[in-house]
Amino acid sequence: MPFTKFTNLDFDQIRESIKDYLRSNSDFSGFDFDGSNFSILIDTLAYNTYITAFNSNMVVNESFLDSATVRENVVSLARNIGYLPRSRTAARATVSFTVDVEDTQTATINLKRGLCFVGNASNTSEVFSILENVQRTTENIDFERNLNTISARRSVFNNIEIVQGTFLTKTFTFDGSLDQRFTLDNPFIDTSTIKVYIKKENETGDGNEYFQSNTLKEINKDSLVYFLQEIQDEKYEILFGDGLIGRKLQEGEIITVNYLVTNGKDGNDVSIFGFSGVLTDDLGNVLTPNPFSTTTNTKSQNGAEIESISSIKKYAPSIYAAQNRAVTSRDYESIIKTIYSDTESVSVIGGEELDPPQFGVVEISIKPKNGFFVSDFNKSLILSDLKKYSISGINQKIIDLKILYIELDTFVYYDDSKISSADSLKTKVSTSLTNYSEKSDVNKFGGRFKYSKILKTIDDTDSSITSNITKVIIRRNLVALLNQQVQYELCFGNQFHVKSEGKNIKSTGFTIAGESGVVYFTDTPNPDGKTGILSVVKDSSDDNVRIVTKGVGTVDYIKGEINIGTINITSTVKPNNIIEIQAFPESNDIVGLRDLYLNFDVSKSKINMVKDVISSGDEISGTVFVRDFYTSSYSNGTLIRE
Repeated sequence: MPFTKFTNLDFDQIRESIKDYLRSNSDFSGFDFDGSNFSILIDTLAYNTYITAFNSNMVVNESFLDSATVRENVVSLARNIGYLPRSRTAARATVSFTVDVEDTQTATINLKRGLCFVGNASNTSEVFSILENVQRTTENIDFERNLNTISARRSVFNNIEIVQGTFLTKTFTFDGSLDQRFTLDNPFIDTSTIKVYIKKENETGDGNEYFQSNTLKEINKDSLVYFLQEIQDEKYEILFGDGLIGRKLQEGEIITVNYLVTNGKDGNDVSIFGFSGVLTDDLGNVLTPNPFSTTTNTKSQNGAEIESISSIKKYAPSIYAAQNRAVTSRDYESIIKTIYSDTESVSVIGGEELDPPQFGVVEISIKPKNGFFVSDFNKSLILSDLKKYSISGINQKIIDLKILYIELDTFVYYDDSKISSADSLKTKVSTSLTNYSEKSDVNKFGGRFKYSKILKTIDDTDSSITSNITKVIIRRNLVALLNQQVQYELCFGNQFHVKSEGKNIKSTGFTIAGESGVVYFTDTPNPDGKTGILSVVKDSSDDNVRIVTKGVGTVDYIKGEINIGTINITSTVKPNNIIEIQAFPESNDIVGLRDLYLNFDVSKSKINMVKDVISSGDEISGTVFVRDFYTSSYSNGTLIRE
């Protein structure tokens, strides 16, 4: 019998294996399997073997977290190591409004939990609810209407948090059996909104509130806790204690579960809300308020979809390794991505690594999926959620994202006989660069920008492209504190390319106290070529540079650092108080630091389309000796960053 590879799963390979086996039998020596009806039998055997092998392979694969593909199996395997996948997350907003009600003397006005507002999104409307009743006291007011004085009661509702979704309640009665399950029938639940109450059959009110636990630590036989797990179809099941770990339910007890079903990310970016809630007086009577307007304090944000299979595979082992505590940088990175669903990338630096060291401090920098900065509101929520994982004595700080931008100044040479228009080719190049940025090691903390891959990406965009000459620019954005005497430090983390004539550092325009007109930053290298002087200058009409303030700062070309001394910036040409400061890197391969987010900014890159006159046949190779745009050497050019 010939050696057979039993690992083959391909139908054709299985069929050939069967034929090889039969040929090893002398009765079938020289038999034409394909030219006889015997081939049908072989195909049937091969097909049956193929299906059996495929199913067996699937069963084995679904037994391991890294190879499983069915969500229920991935969730089940993650459950074995104590990981609960993140549910769909509701978008949240804050609003304020004032309520005026006539013909009542009520001391309070109550806003009932449940549907409260309808938000107008771009193409649809989204319902927003509150999770708990809100009560506000009233005061007497008088106002004029049709020359008559009208008395009313007024309540002010400030900074009310509203949550996108429908508020629901489900009730169970415990029958005393061991196999009773408490399943929430709705998918798309935001599990952070789940509230569980248990009371005896004849008891009034909500009863005792039970709290979710994801650990067995500090839980005894009387602890009022419940456990949550995801089951099939992205639904959830509630589990209770057994009398040893957590309180055991008693027969006849009533379990009430309040929760929110949400549309996730579809509820984001809503800023216009119309009131649809229920207001009641002291006695519970429904009130009809006078028309009032709602002020949106923060638009809806942080809505997200249920955690994906790939995310579960990635973070379940990390969270298990962290053991529900934040000690190492990796612990923080894993935990933050579970508590703040909008996280794209995280950088965590221990205080001992800072210069100067700050012991007992952890600096956290977060790149959201949308935008570059985390709002103060979200920072406070993240820090609050981190407390349950933190070790006492450690102070966490969320700092604003520091971004190192990479720009290109590329000349793309093309054969015009192979394209319809240069503009369409330029668009294709831009698309190729964008796709590269999304799939490569850039756009992340500690990212890597590979120059050779960029050149290849451009050349491979279209067959009409003959070559490209590409220069690399690195940039940091200085956020100016206007009308204040402030010092600034910008670390690029990459060595600067230096030309002795200066203009290695360029900036966009700004104004300073005591000087009229727009000014700029630029540098003058010292004789050693390793350091330089930073000055504030003006660009005069005769192309001469007038120094406004010499030595306003220093440049370390080796470390890639710019230090700006005390300066009073009063305005910036760019919006949002931004001064863009650029340099040329010594190496075209750019490296991002651990706390420096590397961003390939295709939108700010210059793509220059140049007709290749040699390839097109307009000029004969070797007849043209000099063209100024054929050079790849650095030219510092003008003073101003455009």
